[in-house]
Amino acid sequence: MGHDIYGINKKGEQIAYARFSMGNVNAFILYDLLNADEYNGGVSGIGGRCTFSLQELEKALHEFEQTFGTVATEEYDDWDIRQIKEFIQNCLEVAKKQKSIDVVFM
Repeated sequence: MGHDIYGINKKGEQIAYARFSMGNVNAFILYDLLNADEYNGGVSGIGGRCTFSLQELEKALHEFEQTFGTVATEEYDDWDIRQIKEFIQNCLEVAKKQKSIDVVFM
């Protein structure tokens, strides 16, 4: 059990990935930033898929930076916080090109 969260582009390719063990409460940070709590099954994602707009991802990154600062990903000490930032940034880069991105919560 655990949280496996995938960003999927329009071609169906995985472009972002975040992994949290079932007891890792840091997974809830990513669900919260994405405003996707309904996809959180507690010990794992519920297997749902959701489409996020460019604006929603920009908001998520802004909220991340308000909470954790704008520190560069590689400089941040906490692995989970780095992977959350990388996940959002990777999804955002694709959404800039295709206007949205799908995220799967397993």
